[in-house]
Amino acid sequence: MCNCVIDANGLACMTLRCAIVVFLFGFLQNQNVTRNSSLYKKPFLESFEETPLLVAVLTYMGYGILTIFGYLRDFLRHWNIEKCHVAREREEQKDFVPLYQDFENFYTRNLYMRIRDNWNRPICSVPGAKMDLVERVSHDYNWTFQHTGKVVKDVINMGSYNYLGFAENTGTCADAAVEATHKYGVGVGSTRYEIGNLDIHEEMEQLVARFLGVESSMAFGMGFATNSMNIPALTGKGCLILSDELNHASLVLGARLSGSTIRVFKHNNMQSLEKLLRDAIVHGQPRTHRPWKKILIVVEGIYSMEGSIVRLPEVIALKKRYKAYLYLDEAHSIGALGPNGRGVVDYFGLDPKDVDIMMGTFTKSFGAAGGYIGGKRELIDYLRNHSHSALYATSMSPPVAQQIITSMKTIMGEDGTTLGADRLRQLSENTTYFRRKLRDMGFIIYGNDDSPVVPMMLYMPAKIGAFGREMLKRNIGTVVVGFPATPIIESRARFCVSAAHTREMLDTVSHLK
Repeated sequence: MCNCVIDANGLACMTLRCAIVVFLFGFLQNQNVTRNSSLYKKPFLESFEETPLLVAVLTYMGYGILTIFGYLRDFLRHWNIEKCHVAREREEQKDFVPLYQDFENFYTRNLYMRIRDNWNRPICSVPGAKMDLVERVSHDYNWTFQHTGKVVKDVINMGSYNYLGFAENTGTCADAAVEATHKYGVGVGSTRYEIGNLDIHEEMEQLVARFLGVESSMAFGMGFATNSMNIPALTGKGCLILSDELNHASLVLGARLSGSTIRVFKHNNMQSLEKLLRDAIVHGQPRTHRPWKKILIVVEGIYSMEGSIVRLPEVIALKKRYKAYLYLDEAHSIGALGPNGRGVVDYFGLDPKDVDIMMGTFTKSFGAAGGYIGGKRELIDYLRNHSHSALYATSMSPPVAQQIITSMKTIMGEDGTTLGADRLRQLSENTTYFRRKLRDMGFIIYGNDDSPVVPMMLYMPAKIGAFGREMLKRNIGTVVVGFPATPIIESRARFCVSAAHTREMLDTVSHLK
C-alpha cells in the first residue's frame, strides 16, 4: 500500500501541469499546423476544436438514455402495447432470411424519427437567398406528415449550396435556359453515343476545359455518378487507392466498385498519407509484393461536413515524389474558391496540369446539375470509351447545359460585365464576416477561414432537433447533422454562405442565440 501523501497545493500543481500538457497536445493536434509552409503563398489556417470532456460525457449520457428508452419502447411494441409503424416480415415468413435487420433500424426507429421533421422539407420556390417552404404537421411523431396548405414565406436559406447565387429564376442565366428549352426541348431521350450529343454539349465541354485550364473535359448528367462511375474506369485490380477518411460517399462507392485495394489516411494529414505512400512503394502488393499497377490519391477540394480545404500543395508534392496519380473532387470548391473562381487550384495559385484528374459538379456554384472531369486529352478520350456514366446515361438536359454555359461565362467575365467578379468578391466577404460573427459570439465552428461551408458544433443529440426547429420558427432554414453522418459526439449545424446573402440576412442568423 502506498504511503505517499500529497498536500492540496501539490495536488493542485500536478493537476495544473497535466491540464497544460493535455491542452498543448490538443492544441497542436487540432490546429493542424502546416509543416511545409514554404509550399504556401499565404497562411493556411484551420480550426478543429476537440470536444470538451464534459460535453462528451453528457452527449454519451444523452445517447445512453435514448438507447434505454428505445429498448423499452421496442418491448412495448413487441407486445402490441404501443403501435409499431416499422415494416417487418409476416408471421409466415419468420423462418426466412430476415429482410429487415431489426437492430440496424434501432437508431432510425427511436431517434431519427423523433427529429425527422428537420429534413426533407418541401420547398415551393427558387432555393435562392430566401425561399418558401410548404408547412407540414405530424400527428404520429413524424412517421407521417400532412400538408396544412399554408406556405412559410421568405425563409432565409442557409442550407443550399448556392455559393454564387446563380440559383435564380430571373436574369441572364434563366433567360438563356428558357431560350435553350424553346430550341432543344427539356430532354434529349438518348445517350450521347447515339443521338443525344448536341452542339450545346460540345460548347459546354470546351468552355469547361478553358475555365479549368486543362486540355479537355467531359460532362455527365449526375454529379454522384461522375465519381462512382468513373473511378472504376480509372483503376482496377492490382491498383491502390489512397482515400481521405472524410471523402464523400460517391468517392467511397467508386473506389469500392473499382475492385482496387483501398487504404484510408487521416483527414488532411500529410504524415499519414506519406506513410501509406512509402509503405506502398516499399512493400508493394500483398503476398506477391509486386509493384502496384497504379497508385491513386483521392481528395476533395472543400470537405462538406468539416468546412476544411485540402492541403493541395503538400498533396501535389507527395504525389510527385512518389510517382502517384491525383484525383481531385472540387464539388464544393469550384466557383467558390480562388480569385478567379477556378477552385482550390486557383486558390493556392497552382498549375492545373499537376492534378491528373480534375473532377467537379455543376450543382452548387453554377446553380445547375451534373458533373465534369477535366485533364489531358488522352484521359478524356479514354473515359469517353470506358466510363459507364458516359456510355449508358442519358445526355444532360439542354437548358441545364445552357445554365452552366451562361453562369460560367459570367464568372469568367466573358459576358461583358463584372457581375461574376462581384459575386466572387461578395462570397469571400460574406464568408469572412459570417465566420467572424459566430466566433465572436462564442460558438465553436470548424474548418478553414476561407471556406463558405461553416459547421457550427451542437454536440448533444437533443440539440439537433431543437436547433433546427427553433431556427425555422425565426424564418431561417438550415441543415442539422448528427450520427451516423458525423461522429457520435460531433453533431452540428451546417451553414452554407452565398454571395446572394445580404449583410442584414447574415446578421439575422448570427444574432440568434
